[in-house]
Amino acid sequence: MADIDAETRTAVPPESLVRLTHVIYGLHAFSAVMGMLGPAFIVTAFLTGWPSIIAVIINYVKRGDARGTFLDSHFGWQIRTFWYALLWVLVMVALILTIVGIPFVWLMGVIVGIWVLYRIARGWITLNDGRAMPA
Repeated sequence: MADIDAETRTAVPPESLVRLTHVIYGLHAFSAVMGMLGPAFIVTAFLTGWPSIIAVIINYVKRGDARGTFLDSHFGWQIRTFWYALLWVLVMVALILTIVGIPFVWLMGVIVGIWVLYRIARGWITLNDGRAMPA
């Protein structure tokens, strides 16, 4: 039986799972930073970079281990960040196809990239404080 935190009344995750969650944030951050340093948008590097794809796969594989702990909110946060970023990229593709929306695509790419960086930073800082992400 897992230890229960008296203050939050949730299961205390094993330290190895906390470390893995830090690694997952690191993989996502690495992909996003590669977008900042290269010619691609941050969001496209985040979605297509191998580190980020591996991180999402790990999120899905290990999500069951995090159930009932504050890490569950972090796994959900990371997964939602990936899929919402993909949704926005699909909107950008649709705008490119209309030709009229091409000027907006660059702006959207920048805004969604900043949003991805914000989500990674906020999640990682909250994890470092040992707290759950808000619902």
